[in-house]
Amino acid sequence: MKNMIDANKNVALYLQVKEILVKRIQEKVWKANALIPTEQELMQEFDVSRTTLRQAISILVQDGLLEKKQGRGTIVKPQPLIGGSLGKLKGLAEEVTERGLTPNSKLLRADFKKDLYYETSMLQLADEEEVCVIERVRFADDVPIAIERSCWPVHIGKIINKHDLNNAKFYDILEENEIFLKRAKEKICAINATIYEADLLGIRGGEALLEMTRLSFGFDDKPLEFTITKYRSDKYHYDIDLFR
Repeated sequence: MKNMIDANKNVALYLQVKEILVKRIQEKVWKANALIPTEQELMQEFDVSRTTLRQAISILVQDGLLEKKQGRGTIVKPQPLIGGSLGKLKGLAEEVTERGLTPNSKLLRADFKKDLYYETSMLQLADEEEVCVIERVRFADDVPIAIERSCWPVHIGKIINKHDLNNAKFYDILEENEIFLKRAKEKICAINATIYEADLLGIRGGEALLEMTRLSFGFDDKPLEFTITKYRSDKYHYDIDLFR
C-alpha cells in the first residue's frame, strides 16, 4: 500500500499515520478482530520511528478503534453496527436502514393478554383491558442485535397483527393507518443477559446489554406504545449531541 506520509506537511507525522490507519479500518482493509501488522512492519512501511507509530496507535486505542491483546498484538476492535440518536423518535428498522443494512425480525410471540397490570398502567388502559404483546428478535444483515417486547392497546394491536410480524415495520404500519406518534419518553440502563437472552442474541450469558424502555404518545398525548428493547452492547450504541 502506498506510503502517504509527508515529512514536509504541516501536520505531525503521528497524526498522518493515524489518519491512514483510520481509513484502513473504515474501508475494511483491516477487518474486525484481525491483527494489524507488527510495529516493525508499520515502521518500515511509513518510515517513521517507533515513538511516532506508538503515538498514532495509542490514539486509536483510546478512541476504541484498536485494542491491544496481551500475547497476540493489536487487533481491530469490532464496532457497534447500529447507532441510535437520542432526541429522534425512530424505529429500529429505520436506524438499521440508515446505516445501509437490512433489517429483519424473528417473531417469538404475539398475543393479547389480560392481567398485565404494569403494562396496562403504562398505556393508561382500564385494568380489565387486554394488551397486545409482540416479542421479536431484531436483526441487522442477519446479525441478531436486540430482543424487543412491544405492548400496544388492542385497537392498534389488531392493525399490526394483520401483517407479517417477521418483517413488519410498526411505525410505517401506524402511519399508513393515519396513526402518528408525537413524542416518546425513554430510559436507558445497563443490564446483564440471561442465559435465554444470550442464546437468542448469540452471546454469552451475563454479557452486558443496553435496555431501552420507551413510552410513545400520539398527538392527543395518550400512550400508544410501551416497548422494552434489549440491545447487544457490542452491536448498538447511542449518539448524543451536546450543546453549550
